[in-house]
Amino acid sequence: MAAGRAPSPRAARIVRVHLIPHLGQIPLDKLRTGHVRAMFTAIENRNEEIRTAKASTDPGVRATVAGVRPTGPSTRQRIRACLRKAINDALADELIVGSNPAALVKTPASRPLPVVWEDERVRRWGATGEVPGPVMVWTDTQIVRFLDYAAAHAPDLYPMWHYMAYRGPRRGEACGLRDSEVRLDRRETTINNQIATHGYTAVQKPPKSRAGTRDLMLDAETVKVLAAYRVRRAAWQLAAGSSWPDTGLFFVRPDGQPWHPNAVTQRFRRLVRKAGLPPIRLHDLRHGAATVALDAGVDIKVLAEQLGHSTTTLTRDTYQSVTKELGAVSPTVFPAILVSRFQRLGSGR
Repeated sequence: MAAGRAPSPRAARIVRVHLIPHLGQIPLDKLRTGHVRAMFTAIENRNEEIRTAKASTDPGVRATVAGVRPTGPSTRQRIRACLRKAINDALADELIVGSNPAALVKTPASRPLPVVWEDERVRRWGATGEVPGPVMVWTDTQIVRFLDYAAAHAPDLYPMWHYMAYRGPRRGEACGLRDSEVRLDRRETTINNQIATHGYTAVQKPPKSRAGTRDLMLDAETVKVLAAYRVRRAAWQLAAGSSWPDTGLFFVRPDGQPWHPNAVTQRFRRLVRKAGLPPIRLHDLRHGAATVALDAGVDIKVLAEQLGHSTTTLTRDTYQSVTKELGAVSPTVFPAILVSRFQRLGSGR
């Protein structure tokens, strides 16, 4: 790290969670490429343990990894970058001599591609519990089935999940959606706030990049769902009286308090199991929204803007390879009028 500058919270966490446990006992001048490779091998082995436990049919096994997420490719790249920077600083200060072992280690450059829960995969999962990949996407029929089940069994969170499934915001962006940025008369919302977690502490902050601040167009069905939710929320507020908190947020708990992102994820996992659907992560609702949009003919540039991607490269590399698996999309899921509005937005009209 640069002299006189404290490490960022993200860098400090990387040092605490990854570098110290795996490399902390090795003197810096003794550190070799093999040590760095062994660290990443250990991280991937732990990832596999987490995925296997999460896919288990045993609730006790799943409980051992509750709230634990695998270390993804982007995080592994940040781990390598943090280590490489620290060693470069030590070389520059002549604390050690030689080459930088972290510079010779490659980490995965791409994210795992989404895999669609087609019928054959669902049948095999039902028989063996096998999940084909770390990123799974429901078909439009499975999305509708889940949302119908959620509307009946989790009406307090159903509107947020519907918004995520059809419009593709991130979890923190949905939890942090401001009431003042929901304009149902114009069929649009603006993403300019999120609720992130540091450990278990929830904090509000702007989106992580300039591209993250964006407008999301709404289809007619989502407008109906959000309008009905506003009516329900007003009833909660009336019942609470003066104890109702003024959070400024659109999606809140029945007592008016903000949703903690981890609680939203936990409720989602439980409901997916109760609905008897093949497992996906809450974040995979976003992937589903993206693949359905591409299959409906939305331009890749427009979709990248709606997802908050800074370039179309990530959007294209991640999603175009799976759109062929989705088949025909029901017009009630992604109506032609919405595609037209997406295209107008992308052209600046």
